[in-house]
Formats: sequence, C-alpha cells, structure tokens
Amino acid sequence: MDLNLNGKKVLVTGASKGIGLSIATVMAEEKAEVMIVSHNKSNLIQAKSIIKKITGISPKFLCCDLSKDSGREDLFANMPDADIVINNAGDIPTGTISDLSINDWRRSWQLKVFGYIHLSSLYANSMINRQSGTIINIIGMVSSAIRNNYICGVTGNAALEAFTNSLGAQTAAHNVRVFGINPTLTLTGRVEKIFRNRAESETGDAENWQTILDKLDLPFSRPTSPEEVARITALLASPRASYLSGTVINFTGGVI
Repeated sequence: MDLNLNGKKVLVTGASKGIGLSIATVMAEEKAEVMIVSHNKSNLIQAKSIIKKITGISPKFLCCDLSKDSGREDLFANMPDADIVINNAGDIPTGTISDLSINDWRRSWQLKVFGYIHLSSLYANSMINRQSGTIINIIGMVSSAIRNNYICGVTGNAALEAFTNSLGAQTAAHNVRVFGINPTLTLTGRVEKIFRNRAESETGDAENWQTILDKLDLPFSRPTSPEEVARITALLASPRASYLSGTVINFTGGVI
C-alpha cells in the first residue's frame, strides 16, 4: 500500500539507533525526505550509511543537543518546514524515589519531557500557520503502569500523554495532527544491553540474556521489534490515517 509519503519532509529525533533509526529507514523507503537528529555525530554518520544501504536514499542529518533550548531552536531553524515531526529522543533512568536526585529528574526531563514539549510548540505554531502538518510523540507504555523502580519515566511519560492529548485536540481545527505512540518492550540495542547486564548479574554469563528475556510473560512470547514500531508509525503518519489526532495509541500486543 502506498502511504503517500513521497516527498514529505520528515524529521526524526533520536534517530541514530533503535526505534528512531528504524522509523527513519521506513520513511526513506516511502521516499520521504528524511532528516535524522542525534547528539552523537559518529552515530549519525553510521546511521546515514545504514539508511542509504537499505533504501538507496541518503538522509540529511544534524548533530545537536536536544536537552537544551538552543539545540531545539537550532534544529527548528535548520528545518522549519517539516511536514512530519517525530519526537523520539530521550533516556530516562530507572530507580525509585530514593535512588534519584532532583538533578536526575531535571536532566532526563530536559531531553524527553521538555524536549518534546518545546519542539512540539515550535513546530505546532509553524504548522498551524501553514494549516498542515503532523507531530508524533513516541512515548512508552509505562505511562499507565505502576512501576516504583521507574518513577521518573512513568511520571514523565504520563505528562507527555496528557500534553499530546491536549495539543492534538487543539490543532485539529487547523488541519494539524498531533498524536502519540506507546510501544511495549522493544528489542533495541539498549534493551539487549539491559538484559545482558541482568544475565551477568543473575547467572554470571551475559550470553544468557535471551533465556531471561524468554521467561517474561510477553504477548506473542516476544518483545516487539524496532521495525514493527516504525511500520505503525509510518502508517499513522500518512494521509491514510488523516483523522487521527489528540490520542495516544498503545502498541503493546494487547497488554494494558
């Protein structure tokens, strides 16, 4: 099915690896004009090479620190006319309320929570003026979970859900769509590293990580893949889902 994304200007943050890289790759497959963004230049160069090898298309890239206002404003100045903006950058630490300092909260929220809000604000105003555009926030299913060992992430994601719902309800009158996607556990390099560390701690051998992962009670007996998250993102970003706004889609395999 043609998603009618040919020629659309697509911006993907956190796009040097994991879900962001997969989203950028799928968008390039759909012949969109993609810009990938990350704070690590060497990772961006590698991601650009991967995307070109798979799709034949060489995306633009920008290295900037999205945890800072100046980094977000620089990004907007470099691509003010994006048709589709996908907020995906962020790494919130695990830990209970006793484990985390207030600086831990501030640091992680500057990138994911305030980063999403600021970029969404910059682009929403531009898109409203153009009467066209789509903003997608990749959030995470833990926004509705009770996990005291991830309190900073749960709280931040819940805030982003409320923000996404509110902004998307406002912008629909201006032909601008804003919605979110909550992926379940996704087998990225970061998740594999987490399970390798857990296997090393519990069994003395990091190579047992897959065995530990297999013991989890997951839908379809496995985590989802970055490519699966990317495919649903591309579909929902396309004109094929033109009535979707002001909501967050749970991509969880049926887990609530």
